[in-house]
Amino acid sequence: MKKTVLLAAAAIAASGSAIAADGAKLYAEKTCNACHGPQGNKPLMPDYPKIAGQNAKYTERQMLDIKSGARSNGNTAAMKGVMHLVSDAEIKALSEYIATLKP
Repeated sequence: MKKTVLLAAAAIAASGSAIAADGAKLYAEKTCNACHGPQGNKPLMPDYPKIAGQNAKYTERQMLDIKSGARSNGNTAAMKGVMHLVSDAEIKALSEYIATLKP
């Protein structure tokens, strides 16, 4: 029983690292860095948000809403052009990665 619990804990810890690594890779591949900066804290335009360190649940919800069309204000048109290329699982990984960035 103890061995099973330890293995499960190790798998969860490893998956967290994998998600962070996937998030960093996705951040570059999905061109997030083009508008928000390489570390999410130096946006291309002054009215684009600094996203580094933002709450993961918040950024996940914003990306899902932009993707679905539920959010269509501000600069969402630029995001809408990319979000159809990002799966919901990738959105989650991106959100978790963005939360780890230093503002």
